[in-house]
Amino acid sequence: MAEYTSDSNEALCLSLVRSKEDADLLEGSERNIIAEFNPRFTYPIFGEEEKIYGYEDLEIQLKFASGSLQQYLRINYSSKLSGAGSKVADDVEGTLYKFIPADYLKNEEEFQKRVDKDATSFKPLGKKIYSYARPAEGGAKDKGKGKGKAAAEKGFAKVSEDDEDAVVYEVYWANWETPGFREYHRRMQLFVLLYIEGGSYIQEDEDKWEFVVLFEKRRRRDEARTPVYHFVGYSSLYSFYCWPDKVRLRLSQFVITGPYQSQGHGAALYKAIYEYTLARDGIAELTVEDPSEAFEDLRDKCDLRMLFRHREFMTEAYGLSEDLAMDGAEVPAAIARPPAGKGKLGPPTDKEWAERWRKKLKIAGRQFHRIVEMLVLRSLPADDAKLMRAYRLQEILSQLDKEERVEKLEETFVSVRDDYRRILGLVE
Repeated sequence: MAEYTSDSNEALCLSLVRSKEDADLLEGSERNIIAEFNPRFTYPIFGEEEKIYGYEDLEIQLKFASGSLQQYLRINYSSKLSGAGSKVADDVEGTLYKFIPADYLKNEEEFQKRVDKDATSFKPLGKKIYSYARPAEGGAKDKGKGKGKAAAEKGFAKVSEDDEDAVVYEVYWANWETPGFREYHRRMQLFVLLYIEGGSYIQEDEDKWEFVVLFEKRRRRDEARTPVYHFVGYSSLYSFYCWPDKVRLRLSQFVITGPYQSQGHGAALYKAIYEYTLARDGIAELTVEDPSEAFEDLRDKCDLRMLFRHREFMTEAYGLSEDLAMDGAEVPAAIARPPAGKGKLGPPTDKEWAERWRKKLKIAGRQFHRIVEMLVLRSLPADDAKLMRAYRLQEILSQLDKEERVEKLEETFVSVRDDYRRILGLVE
């Protein structure tokens, strides 16, 4: 009966639907935004094996209005098992019903009318905390630029948010007290299950949750240049008491929807969260809950880029002139080849200096020490045996018993050093 067993990751087809007027604004690869896409995981919904039994040629269409996230569900198949006992087909709609708001639509014409209505009536909820702009594909400032991941890594053409070719991305902060946000969160939280391994829904009765949500804002070509908002992704954060009078903010969930991945939006959302954290006096530091390897890479790159652009930190770290020139490059030319062993970074790193900066920058201890070690490593000439001996991975070695240290020293050093060089290579 293999023909009646479906892979739930393949059967579930998602799409972020725009009105025809808004869809027609998209050119070239931008049209991928409105194409169907599949989730990465479905086991939280359909079970560990990610299989659905009882249907041939099963297709589950779950569509979202691109801004309001109003949902539409349609289940298609060529044939379905019927009968009693173990041969009964799985209840697909009944299973999904447990995970999505009950107001989903099943009439496609009614759904499209809702999409058209919401396109101009929906506005992001909460307080705007960050924004950035990209040139629209096909616009004058987009000429000659790469697309997708390569462009995200190398950067996009500079464009003003007021430019007629600009696509603006805005980040909004909200919590449970934000009017209407609780209902909106119930629509967007499904993406946590579909894209975060081990992801689960959070408890709405816990009042310490706060959220940052990323939207694309694209203006129509009408006389009023009407702005229309489209959901891109979001992150949830939870605050914990931090002695004596502050809180520690923990980044718990972080998701960018499929059509917007590998375009630099994850890095932009993380930057928005970090800068908002830095601006809030009551927060001691930003931590991350159980990050995946991919998210660790993203955080490392973002933190390194932030420090590369921090004049005061770099001046002290590498012992450079106080009038250090910060050009427009991601890694300013003045620190492209920093002198080794001249500044506070050492090696060895001045611990009091490092801790002072860690607190000022509100970066969690383990993460800050990782970044510091990468910055030390990039300045070390491979042929300077004295400096290389001084370069230590103390926080890693401190986790080993004394008897293990000698045996593990070389293995640990080489492994972590190579990973640091890999991450540095992603930035420089």
